[in-house]
Amino acid sequence: MQAGSGHPPAPALPYNPALDGLRAVAIVLVILSHAHAPPFDGAFYGVDVFFVLSGFLITSLLLIELQKSGRLDYWRFYRRRFFRLMPALVLFLAAYCLVAPRVWPELTDMWSDALLSLLYLADYGIAFFDSPGTLLHMWSLSVEEHFYLVWPPLLALLVRCTAPGRRWRPIAGLVLLAWAWRVLWVLRGQQFYEIFFRFDTRATGLLMGALLAALLHERPAWFERLRARLSHGMWFVLAVPLLLAQTWDDMNVMAWGMTVVECASAVLLLAVLQQRGAAYEALSAPALVLVGKLSYGIYLWHYPIVRWLRADQHWLVTAVAGFALSAAMAALSYYTVERWALRRRDGAFATHRPPAPSPLAQPRRGTR
Repeated sequence: MQAGSGHPPAPALPYNPALDGLRAVAIVLVILSHAHAPPFDGAFYGVDVFFVLSGFLITSLLLIELQKSGRLDYWRFYRRRFFRLMPALVLFLAAYCLVAPRVWPELTDMWSDALLSLLYLADYGIAFFDSPGTLLHMWSLSVEEHFYLVWPPLLALLVRCTAPGRRWRPIAGLVLLAWAWRVLWVLRGQQFYEIFFRFDTRATGLLMGALLAALLHERPAWFERLRARLSHGMWFVLAVPLLLAQTWDDMNVMAWGMTVVECASAVLLLAVLQQRGAAYEALSAPALVLVGKLSYGIYLWHYPIVRWLRADQHWLVTAVAGFALSAAMAALSYYTVERWALRRRDGAFATHRPPAPSPLAQPRRGTR
């Protein structure tokens, strides 16, 4: 924040290294899936973990700001998202447009793929127009960006219209509604790809993370009892539903499998947030934390690299080399354009505007 600007600092959460470790596990699962590594070929675990974690973190920050000031500074929120995400994306897309014609001379839709990715329209582009192709992984970033656009004002409205202590309930209702919306399209017989990639049918993971954030913010009694049980290591039972979900066919995955993995991800996240126990210690390993810090860049770079390698390499070579090359490019991106963008976002170059009007009124008496 600019010194003397008179604006409150951006809300922040205490650093938890296990969350970076969880990001590392998620990106490794994504790479194994795209490398066609058995039994991870076609698995969706990694992306769902990212969705739940993103929904949790964004909602936690928004709830902190709403609690402290009674309103949201939308300009600051979207500016911070822009400087965190866009510079690395532009660098990746520029490199892709330079290198892709040499790797795939037959490629004809390179520029349209890049444009759809830059505009965060890849989710609907893939679902209905089969584009982008060589940038297939951009769909999940588009889903998250759509969530960033609609969730802050919607959450502020929910907080305004709901009594303190019960604000987790409408979010739980949204989780159920989003799940029912996806199941409706499954029952109507829509194609798997038309359901799998769209924001409106994949919002459940983000909303599941948002629900967890609201529950931790308000701490209803039943939720505190659940947390106490988790402290005794009950998160290990998550292995059973995760293994079962992998055996289901595509449409059962859409109806139930994703929900199982999202719930399991939320429970695992809840376990590591207690900052003790086996899960926390394992995910706080320095190597995992380092990979987690680079996970956004690794995700950006990995898919074209893995797609190129898997054409004539064994899945193990594809996974190992794909991870190594992606991590190297992510590190280069992080220590150049991303570090510059983060300094601009948080430092003396950041410009400030007065907080935009919010639908949230001043906190009622008794608000946390």
